[in-house]
Amino acid sequence: MALKATIFKARIQIADMDREYYGEHHLTLARHPSETDERMMIRLLAFAHNAHEQLEFTRGLSSDDEADLWRHSLSGEIEQWIEVGVPADDRVRKACNRARAVRVYAYGQRTAPVWWQKMASVCERFDNLEVCFLPADACAALAQLADRSMDLSVTIQDGHIWVSSDKHNVEIVPETWK
Repeated sequence: MALKATIFKARIQIADMDREYYGEHHLTLARHPSETDERMMIRLLAFAHNAHEQLEFTRGLSSDDEADLWRHSLSGEIEQWIEVGVPADDRVRKACNRARAVRVYAYGQRTAPVWWQKMASVCERFDNLEVCFLPADACAALAQLADRSMDLSVTIQDGHIWVSSDKHNVEIVPETWK
């Protein structure tokens, strides 16, 4: 019998001063049995960092044809494609060819730099691609905020992201690789 996804509920209040976006979102996240708390929380961080009324989580790990998050235009085109982790080069190419804007949130102290060495030359030709690296210590601290029911505040200013719960605060400074 296959294991089922674990459901997490999150209420996040976002104050993104870099984009002048302010809002509150009530989200339901399904954590795939093979997904870690760290990866799930990075998906939540990616949502907050790109918050928009049409931004939505997809089937993620259980689908090869979908991003981790994406946003469609009213006419159905993919406006934004967001990946978490270190996607294969064919997946990056596919995303860049299908979406107006693509953002990858790479993480993993050992895996992400090795992945980027291989991918940097492949990614040069895509003008619609942005790659951000999230430091390992910040990702580990973010994973500590994971709870089945979360109430989080996210503040974004000058490229810094602060995620706060009633017990902890985490500062994340993504490093732009492309």
